Amino acid sequence: MVDARDNLRGAGLMVVSMAAFTFNDVCMKALSGQIPLFQAIFMRGFLTCLLIWMVGRQMGAIRIGFSRRDWGLIALRSGAEIGATFFFLTALFHMPIANVTAILQALPLTVALAATLFFREPLGWRRLAAIGVGFGGVMLIVRPGADGFSVYSLYALAAVGFVTLRDLTARRLSPGVPSITVALITALVITVAGGLVSTVQGWAPVDGRALGLIALAASFILVGYLASVAVMRVGEIGFIAPFRYTGLIWALILGFLVFGDWPAPLTLAGAAIVVAMGLFTLYRERQLNRQSRCVG
Repeated sequence: MVDARDNLRGAGLMVVSMAAFTFNDVCMKALSGQIPLFQAIFMRGFLTCLLIWMVGRQMGAIRIGFSRRDWGLIALRSGAEIGATFFFLTALFHMPIANVTAILQALPLTVALAATLFFREPLGWRRLAAIGVGFGGVMLIVRPGADGFSVYSLYALAAVGFVTLRDLTARRLSPGVPSITVALITALVITVAGGLVSTVQGWAPVDGRALGLIALAASFILVGYLASVAVMRVGEIGFIAPFRYTGLIWALILGFLVFGDWPAPLTLAGAAIVVAMGLFTLYRERQLNRQSRCVG
């Protein structure tokens, strides 16, 4: 039986992880208009790779002796991460951070649906209905055809698709593949891709403010990653997973304090629906897992 303190520790780590990733998003958004997108991706990626490598070496978790199957999955995951990074940051540079984050809250729904479609994982009618209602909430956020519609909402939706592919690929990696090695390889691929495209897009001068924001972004990514890895080692994932939605709270607070943005009522309503359906999906999954353990 899992100790209640482990659950609380895991919940705290999840909150820290979501806060760190959101602070990274704020730093990157603050660079929009000053630094071209791919230059920012390359510079942040360079520092991120360095930090992950240092931590990985300290932990003794950097190794590359994987099977051909795992290398193929890592390559697919890295490609998905490139797509997710491009579409997410493009949306983030042009939309309020809370709006982009609200759309990303559909991830538990898309992962559950994709796992059923591609891996034949069971999905009951209750969760299927919740996914349908949740997608209705996403439409309230995006509002296609309405006056408040932004084409960059479609970029955020594309990011959801790529992150879904990334997460499904990660599920298929062998248990012995160190997570921090996968993170380092992915970061290297993104950095190289960003550097190559940035040579075409061009570079802008980097002042102290921009350099500081990029360094902070890389540091927040490292903290977020380490906290998210630690989460998987303590407590029940069914108890901890709902705290992932605290990322939306951080995005609302920071978006208002830093950028003066506050979502429209329909956006907030859509976000509430998406979060509620995501929580219900996680709750049902937890119930079914308990039932299967009891039967076993």
